[in-house]
Amino acid sequence: MWYVIQVSTGKEEQILEMIIKYGVQRYLEEYFVPKYERKRKYLGQWRTERTVLFPGYIFIITEDVEGLYLALKQVPQLTKLLGIGEKWTPMTEEDIAIIEALSGKERLVKHSEGYIEGNKVIVTDGPLVGMEAMIRKIDRHKRKAFLEVPMLGRTLTVQVGLEIVTKCE
Repeated sequence: MWYVIQVSTGKEEQILEMIIKYGVQRYLEEYFVPKYERKRKYLGQWRTERTVLFPGYIFIITEDVEGLYLALKQVPQLTKLLGIGEKWTPMTEEDIAIIEALSGKERLVKHSEGYIEGNKVIVTDGPLVGMEAMIRKIDRHKRKAFLEVPMLGRTLTVQVGLEIVTKCE
């Protein structure tokens, strides 16, 4: 089952290292922080960099949630295993499908390309193909899109790389 751990924003990689240091990974099939590729311009050159997709969250896959919970108590700076009320709530199949469709096995959302026709965004290449309905805003200058992603009963806004190559009226 998939679960989400909430951590301090910006500490995701540090907490992953602590999970290894404290031996928590023995309770996990997989643990990861999904990232996305974005393009940034430095000194006149466009470069591709990787950034955390869901700041403040670590995703884990485990079948032993009780053992995991006890092991996680040893890890400092951990906030909580997300859930509803006092229960840890696994991610729904729909939530998992969105994460896997966006980030694949690499857990990395590749840069997408598309165009604008009238008021409609059409994505022609990349993981956002077919997910245009999730796009809420585009920053053409910074080559990114803002998506609303439903997860754990709430809607999160995330950024992903999207280059609009043309705009048709």
